[in-house]
Amino acid sequence: MRSSAIVGVATLIGATSAAMSAEMLTIAAVDNADMVRMQELTDDFAARNPGIHLNWVLLEESVLRQKISTDIETRGGQFDIIAIGNYEVPIWARQGWLQPLDQLGDTYDEDDLLPAIRKAVSYRGKLYASPFYGESAMLMYRTDLFRDAGLEMPPSPTWTFVREAALKLTDKVAGRYGMCLRGKAGWGENMALLTAAANSFGARWFGFDWRPEFNSPEWKRTLEFYVDLLQTAGPPGSAFYGYPENLDLFRAGKCAMWIDSTVAASTLSDPKTSSVVGRVGYAPFPTFGTLGNHGNWLWTWNLAIPTSTSKAGPAQRFIAWATDREYAELVAAHEGWPYAPPGTRVSLYNNPGYRSAAPFSSYTLTAIKTANPDQPTVKPAPYTGSQFVAIPEFQRIGDAVGQIFAAAVVGQMSVTQALASANEMTLREMTRAHYVKLP
Repeated sequence: MRSSAIVGVATLIGATSAAMSAEMLTIAAVDNADMVRMQELTDDFAARNPGIHLNWVLLEESVLRQKISTDIETRGGQFDIIAIGNYEVPIWARQGWLQPLDQLGDTYDEDDLLPAIRKAVSYRGKLYASPFYGESAMLMYRTDLFRDAGLEMPPSPTWTFVREAALKLTDKVAGRYGMCLRGKAGWGENMALLTAAANSFGARWFGFDWRPEFNSPEWKRTLEFYVDLLQTAGPPGSAFYGYPENLDLFRAGKCAMWIDSTVAASTLSDPKTSSVVGRVGYAPFPTFGTLGNHGNWLWTWNLAIPTSTSKAGPAQRFIAWATDREYAELVAAHEGWPYAPPGTRVSLYNNPGYRSAAPFSSYTLTAIKTANPDQPTVKPAPYTGSQFVAIPEFQRIGDAVGQIFAAAVVGQMSVTQALASANEMTLREMTRAHYVKLP
């Protein structure tokens, strides 16, 4: 009896000690299908790392950005791992808010990252975030509707063709709309699409004096086209729709065309969730006339570690598991190759199994490779970033301009009024931030 009691006490002490030594990592991530899938697969991570436990905080994109920005700027320390985009990585690394990822292990293989993606998440040659998936933008369209209407998608569609096709394919009585586009206000919502579109129309956010250029003919042409297209060929409520809402409409057969993230293709190919499987074609982001600028954006969701955490070691172990090449194989084993996180690793696009199972893979890779965030505009510009402007102030300014342009879509102001308001507000903010010096 006595020896048994001693063994029991020893077991209890051991269990308590193990619990006390366990690390709890709090992960703030975007609430999308890929992150939900990662959460579901973390039993594999737990089996390999029994001393690390995970607390997931999955949030809608706009809410996530707000909470993470507030926490990291105030060094609140709520999160040990954060999901951020390539907009934030170099800016926050320069501020000293992110820890360099220099303990990802030998199997991580940093050289396997696509060059454009690796550059996007590095600062001064060091990796400060690890890409979970990468994306560009492309035009997705219903091949059956095009065929029935006698339309043929050009290899390099123009905005003029897109408008004509959208009007022809719109049947509002049947609840089908020629074009779905982001209309929800926000720097990463409607302004992601509009900035990329403006690039293709020849517009710029700023000249070299950092004064905004919303009063230019190119911006007027961009916004007039966008507002008219949504009002004549878009679904009701477009001003409140972002990526997930348009994804739902397209896979339900309600959109003839949709211009958005390349990452949508895997969902549209899933017969469990999509009614348009086998009837979707892909084309490059449209151009305007002879300018030849497709306006491709480059975005990547990444996992990073704020300097406010004291758990950098375990956090890097999780990030290595979640973003190395073996994770794609884990997803493929559970869900199939089409659901492997796209757009980050050379090895994925060299994999015959992936290429065969994901017919959209070549479009994604081409769109990412042809994106040029270092020179996104037709005219030279003082900034980088393809669907954003890579300055710290852009998040606040982009949100405000997004609100103004969304108001134009619902008819609360004219395009001319919206552009004038956006120009005035942006000039005021850039002056306040000392980019512009008034005489």
